[in-house]
Amino acid sequence: MRTLAPWFSRPPALLALLLSAPLSAQQDLEVIPVQGNVYMLQTAAAGGNVGVLPGPDGILVVDDQVPNLAEAVLRGIRRISDEPIRFVINTHVHIDHIGGNQLMARQGATIVAQENVHRRMLTRLRIPRGGGRFMPQPAEAARPMVTFDRQATFRLNGEEVQVFHVPPAHTDGDAFVYFVDSDVLHTGDVFRTNMYPIIDVYNGGTMQGLIDATQLAVDLAGPNTKVIPGHGFGFTDRDGLLEVLEMITTVRDRVRDMVGEGLWLDEVLEAGPTSDYDARWRGTESWNERDLIPIIYAEVGGAAETIRAN
Repeated sequence: MRTLAPWFSRPPALLALLLSAPLSAQQDLEVIPVQGNVYMLQTAAAGGNVGVLPGPDGILVVDDQVPNLAEAVLRGIRRISDEPIRFVINTHVHIDHIGGNQLMARQGATIVAQENVHRRMLTRLRIPRGGGRFMPQPAEAARPMVTFDRQATFRLNGEEVQVFHVPPAHTDGDAFVYFVDSDVLHTGDVFRTNMYPIIDVYNGGTMQGLIDATQLAVDLAGPNTKVIPGHGFGFTDRDGLLEVLEMITTVRDRVRDMVGEGLWLDEVLEAGPTSDYDARWRGTESWNERDLIPIIYAEVGGAAETIRAN
């Protein structure tokens, strides 16, 4: 079996955590028909959902998981189609969405991403969990060969595929991918259905941008639109988008009101502005409300010294 040339050093414990998955490289991803001509590939933990558009003009892929699952992604694609892989669109710069780029490029695919994704690949990467940890720079072969500023359109397999940059939300390079004829929207990590949103301030993410981008998705989605989240089990729809939009807007407004009342960050955390949402959205210890609230607090105008001195 082919092995992917590493673009990371192995020793840091965080990398081992990120690159280990409940699904080993020898196991398969679940292939889920979404709607029309579009499929999704999903790991057992719903990490980095992959979109696939097969057809006689070649295959278009949206995101490609972490490096040690690249072969599993390829096997999943081959369960759908034996056509050549022509394009891979990266929705943003995180490793669980770009980790298969090298392997896909070796298959002949052209890597496509928003310009900010390419720019951030020109240096070592930074991830938001754990207070902002660094990862080595992706190899040249893993970087996008084609970039766009605001929008790109693909026309293949009888499908119009619109790729467009959204406001800085999860990162500053977030892109939505809309399969027009199949009426399927892949949101990348701007939208997830299994935990609180991750606002990656190290890569230009903002809470306001997340709200604005989610509203764009709501406005685009019709009654029959299927939505592939960046993370979350299976696909959802406009109602799923509205549920998340209501949650993130309410939490933002609550924190903003507390800031207006003069509360310090430790007081806001103690007040629990997410308490009625935590059972549904808390997610994991590596990212939960105690990671999200300080970001919102700072963005809506919290004190520069955000935690009261003893």
